[in-house]
Amino acid sequence: MGVVIESDVWEPNQTLYLFLLVSCFLSIFCLPHRSVNSNRALTPFEHSLPSSLLRFQRNFLLLYSISSVMEGLWSVFGEYELAYYGVDKEQMVLSLCIGYAAALFLGTFLGMLSDLIGQKKVCLIFCILHLFVSMWKRIFAHPSVWLASICLSLAASIFSFSFETWMVVTHDKLGHRQDTLDDKFWLMTFTESASFIGSQVISNWLVLGNTQTSIISPPTAAVLLAILSIILVAREWKEVPQTAASKDYRIYFTAYIFGDKRVWLLAWAQACIQFSIAVFWILWASTTVADGREVQLGLIYPCFLGARMLGSTTFPWFFSGPLYLRTEDCLVYVFIVMGFVLSIVAYDYQEIGVLVTLFCLFHVCVGLVLPSLARLRTMYVPNELRGGMISLSLAPANAAILFLLLQRGYYQSIENSTIMAFAALGLFSASGCLYLLKRWGKQPHQNWHKL
Repeated sequence: MGVVIESDVWEPNQTLYLFLLVSCFLSIFCLPHRSVNSNRALTPFEHSLPSSLLRFQRNFLLLYSISSVMEGLWSVFGEYELAYYGVDKEQMVLSLCIGYAAALFLGTFLGMLSDLIGQKKVCLIFCILHLFVSMWKRIFAHPSVWLASICLSLAASIFSFSFETWMVVTHDKLGHRQDTLDDKFWLMTFTESASFIGSQVISNWLVLGNTQTSIISPPTAAVLLAILSIILVAREWKEVPQTAASKDYRIYFTAYIFGDKRVWLLAWAQACIQFSIAVFWILWASTTVADGREVQLGLIYPCFLGARMLGSTTFPWFFSGPLYLRTEDCLVYVFIVMGFVLSIVAYDYQEIGVLVTLFCLFHVCVGLVLPSLARLRTMYVPNELRGGMISLSLAPANAAILFLLLQRGYYQSIENSTIMAFAALGLFSASGCLYLLKRWGKQPHQNWHKL
């Protein structure tokens, strides 16, 4: 009689998806913030907003959603594509190193360029980079991994600062209240996470069927999305031409960014959260399957993004609802929680269910941290210098990731647990930075055009 060996395939309980969905819905619609002129609760989706703000919000979120889908499409499809073309592990590591090197040595200065020439032109560059890579992959059977990695890394760098800066500058010119700006911060995080889930759905749908035709379907979809984004940016985006000279910009950047200790603390916190997020996405799959069991990674991925969506919806609860906390106070504790989560993962391997729970908690915190840091940037960083400050704050994270990739991928001198431990230490240091930022207090920045 033959022996039947059952395969042990782990996948998340389907009730987890329902829990995240219902929790997001209740968090959004049970408590929004309160109106300034009344005690009636308002949601950010209500039509009582000024018509100019409502139109801008809809157009912006539409463009941001499409751009997020483009970003997510390559992150989901990229590994499948590399495996299809027979790219080995060493070449994959090389591709990552090239991408982070491009982000470090070129992407760091794109934020400053955007402050000088305007966010519209830089966002057009973002769309053109995606269009170029998509057409390159669509035309050539085996495109250059180096070229694609460089272009997509530069596009990701632009994505990290340009849309937020454009939204803040436009909101300021329209003269609307700060609370409506806070709503847009968490809506951006919510929309980005939802769009990443959408990109996974699109990728899975496009690659089904014949392999020869499915491998070119995602690039075709990316071409269409890039063209649509270019049209939306060119037609819907009204921007006042920049008048600042590079000499003046350099003087004020030195005074307001390099010369302000509070901005240094905020920049380090931003670098630490970006470093920990990058480390997570690089290592989460190998950490999850470390015990050799087969795991449905494609079913776990949306759980993390759903957790981030849930975390973003808690933002108005803490900063304009009954659980009101000062932003710095909240982030001190959230960074500590994130540090402990990664410390547990780094210390010892956990059962898959425990790992997924810890990773979901990590992403809930990420969903709260990202809009909170954006809120602090509005308090401490002049709008005219915002893009440069964000891109500059990413440089330490990109440098650290590049160094660790070389040490782990080529020299095998460190373990994955050590990298996780470095990420945890960074988060603890970010908590200390926010504590110092709270102690030093806030002095409103001035618009340097008026000085």
